[in-house]
Amino acid sequence: MSATLPPDLRSNFAKTIQKAGHVGEAGAGQALASLAVDRGQPYPSMSHAERTLRNQLRARGRQLGDRRDRKTRRQGIDQLAHEVAYAHWHRMLFARFLAENGLLTEPESGVAVSLEECGELAREQEEDPWTLAGRFAVHMLPAIFRPHDPALKVPLAPEASQRLVGLLESLPDAVFTASDSLGWTYQFWQAERKDKINASGVKIGARELPPVTQLFTERYMVLFLFHNTIGAWHAGKLLAEQPELGRDPVGEEELRRAARLEAEGGYDFSYLRLVRESREGDEDGEPAGPWRPAAGSFPGWPRRAAELRVLDPCCGSGHFLVEGLQLLVRLRMDEEGLALEDAVLKVLRDNLFGLEVDPRCAQIAAFNLAFTAWRMAGRSIALPPLNIACSGQAPNATEAEWTAVAESAEATSGLPSKRDFFDTQPSLAAGPLHSGMAALHKLFKRAPEVGSLLDPSRALEGDLFRADYPALQGLLSVALEREGLPAELTERAVAARGMAKAAELLDGTYTLVITNVPYLGRRKQAEAIKEFADRHFPVGKNDLATMHVLRIFRWLGEHGTQAVVTPQNWLFLKSYKELRGKLLKGRRWHLLARLGPRAFQTPMWDFNVALNILSAPTPKRGWRMAMVDVSAPRGQQPIKAHEKAALLKGNAVLHTASQAEQLGNPDAVVMNRPIGKKPLLAEHGHGHQGIATGDYPSFGRKFWEIPEPGSTWEFQQSTVRNIVDFGGREHVLHREEEGERSLQRRKGVRIQGGGDLG
Repeated sequence: MSATLPPDLRSNFAKTIQKAGHVGEAGAGQALASLAVDRGQPYPSMSHAERTLRNQLRARGRQLGDRRDRKTRRQGIDQLAHEVAYAHWHRMLFARFLAENGLLTEPESGVAVSLEECGELAREQEEDPWTLAGRFAVHMLPAIFRPHDPALKVPLAPEASQRLVGLLESLPDAVFTASDSLGWTYQFWQAERKDKINASGVKIGARELPPVTQLFTERYMVLFLFHNTIGAWHAGKLLAEQPELGRDPVGEEELRRAARLEAEGGYDFSYLRLVRESREGDEDGEPAGPWRPAAGSFPGWPRRAAELRVLDPCCGSGHFLVEGLQLLVRLRMDEEGLALEDAVLKVLRDNLFGLEVDPRCAQIAAFNLAFTAWRMAGRSIALPPLNIACSGQAPNATEAEWTAVAESAEATSGLPSKRDFFDTQPSLAAGPLHSGMAALHKLFKRAPEVGSLLDPSRALEGDLFRADYPALQGLLSVALEREGLPAELTERAVAARGMAKAAELLDGTYTLVITNVPYLGRRKQAEAIKEFADRHFPVGKNDLATMHVLRIFRWLGEHGTQAVVTPQNWLFLKSYKELRGKLLKGRRWHLLARLGPRAFQTPMWDFNVALNILSAPTPKRGWRMAMVDVSAPRGQQPIKAHEKAALLKGNAVLHTASQAEQLGNPDAVVMNRPIGKKPLLAEHGHGHQGIATGDYPSFGRKFWEIPEPGSTWEFQQSTVRNIVDFGGREHVLHREEEGERSLQRRKGVRIQGGGDLG
């Protein structure tokens, strides 16, 4: 694929996708209404096939969260219409991505076909070309577009279909060969919804969470974190095997070249940072000992790349997974002498794992990973089941309704049974299936609000079925393959199979957890999220980001590592003091890069962020953490994203500091440089009072104490002891400039500093 999308093409792509969303949802709504999906009863004229589809769609809608009135049986179709529109548009979009890269395959022959050839085949079969191309794409991607999906059976109105085709064909070929296009597709699909939610000021809950927290991760962030974890581990092994490399008077760039992977065109660790060890006699701040990776070499990790387990628990569109595939394939080829295709299959099967709160985003991540694998292989090869699952699906049913899948599966699907002496034992499958469904219901009730924060080992403590999620997936697959379940239970079984896969990943242990966590401060969180945070993450509850930092440590075992993009504020705000203290005492800090503002290319995401690499073990005595800062000094113009990327490669000075000494900083603030031994101002003086008037009781009021602020009363902002909504905004100050009540003429009033009182 080519370079990233230039700004003009990205803007065009965004507008096209947003138009497609409007057209698709309007067309889907009309099509669903024509099938009476929203009505209490089908139309009398509907055929048996249409009634069957209607029942399947209503069941799908309820599983998605659409509500049905039990009296009138009328049902909302908002969630279902969004799903139908998304499914139709992305089937076409993925088909064009495949075709423009020479990967769209005709199922029977296994031969790659172009869009022009699809048109010829469609004419022969008297079928719409895009429908045919979409069908080929669905056949290639069964994990993304499930077979017999009722959403794809909905016939959109001809005018809606034609408009979608027109929008898709209006996009230039370059959009589909750019390296980052897939990552933008769902961001653009959700953009208007995100803007509306932010403008509304509503608290962020289950439905608002995905669009508000989804954030395109810049590639330089992905590379920096991978290169200073897996790259540092690889470089550490190289330096251990060839210690003379570290002793030679060379620089970082020469050592990066030595660590380069050679397989499949090579792989450069361009963001890998290295430092020199201190030796006795070195001048302060100028170590001259052997070189080592700045983040350390992770000695507790496995020795072979084949044993690395890498998880992205907030995988979005799959940026980290795609980069991980390209890196690990070459690493395993170099280490094991594997052929390319064999390495691709082994990495997908054994090394890469992903979770995502939004099911549609999880689908795009799966497509992105499969697409990358096929591009690396140069053709569409059969792939193993991808280790990607949605952690944000809820049962949307009572426990009794949910577990009814087990009884119905036994009755209608012919699951094997074994009777005891008294002929009363249930089937071999129904018992575990019932227990498993009950466990999933308990675990995933809060999934849409908290996603990958779920922890099966804690939520289901003492449940013996907890560890056998693969077996549950197998039982559900058997039940679905035999097609004996009613529509309602089929949808629940499909959802449960996905949940069982997510539970398996949630319950795993990983070498490296690498991700861009969601950012959401406590004041914006809905009550359900706050309650979950209070119960499970009291020290990190002030932001979803810090809750994820804590959750990740539960995946890491004794020696695992997390590499995450987070907001920068938790490193210094007083409200995170306890969290910093806990992590500085109990976890090993490897490398911290402060990016500051403008770290993202898009102006809508102007967060001050940091790249953090921390490990599960406690720090050894004398452990030194590495830090680099590519934010602009206070008062200067922000450094742009591409400039930050260049600085991180080596132009920015990297410092090391004692992790233990960070605890001695005021409030355990994490600082790039130690504050030194000089005394604090508080040791020499006392701050008696801040900004104040000399006679506030006479001139200050609360805004509700006066009829209406006017020319002589002005609003005043003050400080607060605790963070509360609109805190410090309740005061007004009398500012009459002349007259008996003016401040200047009031006896006993002291005008301090002679400046503006505001």
